[in-house]
Amino acid sequence: VVCLVAYHIFFMLFVWSYWKTIFTLPMNPSKEFHLSYSDKESLEREPRGESQQEVLRRAAKDLPIYTRTMSGAIRYCDRCQLVKPDRCHHCSVCDKCILKMDHHCPWVNNCVGFSNYKFFLLFLAYSLLYCIFIAATDLQYFIKFWTNGLPDTQAKFHIMFLFFAAAMFSVSLSSLFGYHCWLVSKNKSTLEVFRAPIFRHRTDKNGFSLGFSKNLRQVFGDEKKYWLLPVFSSLGDGCSFPTCLVNQDPEQASTPGGLNSTSKNENHLFPAKPLRDSQSHLLTDTQSWSEISAKAEKGKVGMSNPALTMENET
Repeated sequence: VVCLVAYHIFFMLFVWSYWKTIFTLPMNPSKEFHLSYSDKESLEREPRGESQQEVLRRAAKDLPIYTRTMSGAIRYCDRCQLVKPDRCHHCSVCDKCILKMDHHCPWVNNCVGFSNYKFFLLFLAYSLLYCIFIAATDLQYFIKFWTNGLPDTQAKFHIMFLFFAAAMFSVSLSSLFGYHCWLVSKNKSTLEVFRAPIFRHRTDKNGFSLGFSKNLRQVFGDEKKYWLLPVFSSLGDGCSFPTCLVNQDPEQASTPGGLNSTSKNENHLFPAKPLRDSQSHLLTDTQSWSEISAKAEKGKVGMSNPALTMENET
């Protein structure tokens, strides 16, 4: 009875998390990151050069973006015609930009990104527990198979196959799950491991890492009761992320949380409050986002953006 109850608990959690990973649609950049109709016309009309730089500079001046391309250009997607938010990448399979894209997984036929990364982690965890449980409960019968302790029927070959399949999947899943646990602890994605994010001042492979505890809460949220359930509880909006960097750009005043503000319009959606209220303590322990933005507004005096070169990424 205990084994049956444990089996069905692991099985239901495995199926639930697998279902959520498959059918949760990847989140795309919000409309604020899309170029306006006039900007699109200007970008298409102007030749590559300073004129196009000016169009992108104007479109991105109020957006909370701090990463750049290798050449120092604003990250722009010519297929989606939008300014890419930090940690956003264009998926060639889905043919659209995915927020905090980790990778496109053929096993779930879906992009793993901000909207379903927690579900993907739980899917790996519960499938690993499921396989380990099956291998452990089948082990005694597998030993009897080799010692000729089982009746000579076709069922004994099923026992052998079941044990080998569960054991092999356990080994492969443990390595993959361990790798993604390391990614969560460092607040990295698979793409960022192979190509470190480039900020305005330099490349920093740990630019988004805030420490183990805060990195964990960015994926699983503040409420621990939801950590083991495949329900969405990740912090933030997927478009902007706190960083550990200080003085990223000479035109920006540094903040205690390392995330600077470039807002010039108080009525604009960014960066007045791009993160959920529950994530405010990830930025700073003493000041709210709005207070930091107000101080950053006062700290900017007569400085202009450095020249940026447009570079398209796919």
